[in-house]
Amino acid sequence: MLLRHIKFCIVALTTLVGATSCLDKYPENAIPEEEAMQTFADAEQHLIGIYGHLMNGALYSGYLTLLPDIQCDLVYAVEGNSNTYGDFWLWNIRPTDLLIKDIYAQLYAVIGACNFYLDRIDAVMARETSDANIETLEQYTGEVYAIRALCYSELIKCFCEAYDPARAQQQLGVVLRTKYSGDEPVRRASLYDSYRFVLEDLTHAEELLGDSEDTPNNYYISEAAVQAIRARIALYMQDWDEAIKYSSILLDDKKDTFHLASYQEVAADGASTFDYMWAYDMGPEVIWRIGFTSTSYGGALGTVFLHFNRDYTYFYPDYVPAQWVLDAYEESDLRSASYFADSDAGITIGYANGLDWPLLVKYYGNRTFIPLRIFHVSMPKPLRLAEQYLIRAEAYCRKASPDTALAQKDLEALRKTRFESGGSITLTGNWATDVKTFSEERVRELYMEGFRLQDLKRWGLGFERTPQSCTQDEGNDLKIEAGDPLFVWPIPQHELEAPGSEITPNESNK
Repeated sequence: MLLRHIKFCIVALTTLVGATSCLDKYPENAIPEEEAMQTFADAEQHLIGIYGHLMNGALYSGYLTLLPDIQCDLVYAVEGNSNTYGDFWLWNIRPTDLLIKDIYAQLYAVIGACNFYLDRIDAVMARETSDANIETLEQYTGEVYAIRALCYSELIKCFCEAYDPARAQQQLGVVLRTKYSGDEPVRRASLYDSYRFVLEDLTHAEELLGDSEDTPNNYYISEAAVQAIRARIALYMQDWDEAIKYSSILLDDKKDTFHLASYQEVAADGASTFDYMWAYDMGPEVIWRIGFTSTSYGGALGTVFLHFNRDYTYFYPDYVPAQWVLDAYEESDLRSASYFADSDAGITIGYANGLDWPLLVKYYGNRTFIPLRIFHVSMPKPLRLAEQYLIRAEAYCRKASPDTALAQKDLEALRKTRFESGGSITLTGNWATDVKTFSEERVRELYMEGFRLQDLKRWGLGFERTPQSCTQDEGNDLKIEAGDPLFVWPIPQHELEAPGSEITPNESNK
């Protein structure tokens, strides 16, 4: 059973960077559990292993980022595609799906690694005699609490209903494992208690992390990253004041540390800082990114949209952008040229069906990797400042007494860094109308970053696809109503059937 038997392999530093979870037993080269994490160096290496887990292609560099957007209305499967992620695009998602199982397993693997650290860190600190090391261990512990909270929040996002404050104590949450060792009931907490656990972890993290480590392009969790997660969670919990509070810390109090990448600001290579951010995975607004190198990296986010490395001559996309997405960008919105490219920009599609369509090049790949023939590998950027503008603007609009002027100011502040000129936008103060504005702006900014399924779910919206040329007939005209059970992914069947499991299935399991 994944939840009961996932064990983290405590191995040498060089192995930890690429570590994966171990099921049921330790490998021959692993240190026995009772002998692991005894010293400051052990704790440091274990933390590196936790970050190594986050590189896994089932998480931010793959399934966790792509599947929620591919499942919705943002892309179309092309004729003759490889059927990669095809069941998600067709809404044929089953509890036995291996991708669902991988996401679930890898998130709990990271949680297990965090629990292992947290179970042992007090003893390590008690033995430590260096004040400097103790201070560093406190920093590390804050990072671990934050990572555990983030992973639980991702499980909630994928496998739970949208949070409803009026009935959250009756809504199903996730299985909460708080210890690495020892028996805990394998049953789901309420959604209320699940989010409260996440918030408690984030509070611990804030208490242990200072702002001295806040810096753009951080590979490690900092205080700013914790505040960004808190703002996102508050939005999902409909706690508008808390969302405003935490996003304001980043947007106002830390404006000298982070600022939006912009078409008006020039980067080192002469490109705009916005283009540079996607070409080299560095930008002044990146609060936290998953660190890759050319010899140690996770999944390739761009492969299903480009697949240039099939023959290094033509492009063979599995999915192309929806027409409505392309039309959503105004002429002066330069994000369009950064995210998409067509034959005018040198894109030649290799299919014989005559497909001629703009392709997603946002994940063309880190330009330092491409000379090594590593294509379509980009460092995931789970926390960007742009999201905080969108969070605060939406929270202003959804308060009991909406502040449309402040919401509009935030949206325009974001847009003006993305536009050649202009960037103004109009809100009405009526959420039933303004939700469309927010839906389109979040797609324009956060396209293929994994937010769409959650956004539609929490807004109570469905969608309908309109057929596009040279795309797969099946699924081309799919219509999904609001509240469809598959907005909440099924719990993996293996978990429901495991000995001792008391996990209640989702409606989508039935």
